[in-house]
Amino acid sequence: MPFGQVVVGPPGSGKTTYCHGMQQFMQAAGRKVAIVNLDPANDMLPYQPAVDVADLVCLEEVMAELKLGPNGGLLYCMDYLAKNLDWLQEKLEPLEQEDYYFMFDCPGQVELFAVAGAQEGGSLRAVLDWLANRRSYRLVAVQLIDAHLCTDPSKYLSALLLSLNTMLHLELPHVNVLSKMDLVRQYGKLDFNLDFYTEVQDLGYLVAAMGGKPFSNKFKKLSVGLCDVVEEYGLVTFVPFAIQERESLAKMVIAADKANGYCFATLRGHTPYPPEILYGSATTGLGDKDIWLSMQEKYIDGEVQEREAGEGKSGEEGAGATGSHQAAEAGASLKGPGSKFGQQRAEAAQKASGQGGGQ
Repeated sequence: MPFGQVVVGPPGSGKTTYCHGMQQFMQAAGRKVAIVNLDPANDMLPYQPAVDVADLVCLEEVMAELKLGPNGGLLYCMDYLAKNLDWLQEKLEPLEQEDYYFMFDCPGQVELFAVAGAQEGGSLRAVLDWLANRRSYRLVAVQLIDAHLCTDPSKYLSALLLSLNTMLHLELPHVNVLSKMDLVRQYGKLDFNLDFYTEVQDLGYLVAAMGGKPFSNKFKKLSVGLCDVVEEYGLVTFVPFAIQERESLAKMVIAADKANGYCFATLRGHTPYPPEILYGSATTGLGDKDIWLSMQEKYIDGEVQEREAGEGKSGEEGAGATGSHQAAEAGASLKGPGSKFGQQRAEAAQKASGQGGGQ
């Protein structure tokens, strides 16, 4: 019974980077991982795909021969793949026999995975239905949303609608992810704490945060109605994610394994105890609250310091200078705009370094 993740999301949300990072992380843990590239437009891959749809159909040739644009060409390529599933089956069968875990790197065009129903002979939905129903794959859809959308209430509302739409149309276990959390400060300040955006509750505050701009006032009723739709479904939540954070990667692996059942399948048969109990007692890492609190302090309230190439040269300085430099870095990383707690921590760190230098 093959297991895997279907990685979807808008263009530029970090799908390919996520697949590559997740592959490296899981392989380091001893899991065999195969990435299946289903995006014929993605010709700059940082990983070596086990299966590449570009070997079946070439997007550039399709666009040239059929006089189609990029979106139309991608739609044709996915239709062509859906009509040649025997090619995909031939590529996947050897990997299935070796118990590989699959990562499906999907195209970013929204119309491919957020349209109603699977039409006969086409669409990404038809391919996923074939994998789940005919090939008995246990899949989880991982939808990546760029975290910088949280800095604009209107863009965040559109991300909520996209996530809800995808969840309803793909009909798979689903994990929504706020990707690139380490870059969110570059796009501006958040109107609320990070948990507001991850828990997706009390969206009435989101409408108020849109302000009194003419456009916002004109469509205020529409915005209120859309927020009510998202809240009434109650399906959308987000997991904050930063690709370079080991804890973040571990949290995503746990979330995906619970959603597609991989954790229970691997535990069954090894002990007489139910796998649900064993898995629950074994995964005592950071909880949901710990994850967003950590990222709130590190990437939103604090200033992330870039590591310079000559960082190692600081060891040549004196002990007193080193202590004051570390205190200054601690103050910079903990001090945030309007954060009294961060300022107090920074002042305490500087005072401690001064006392150490006096001794």
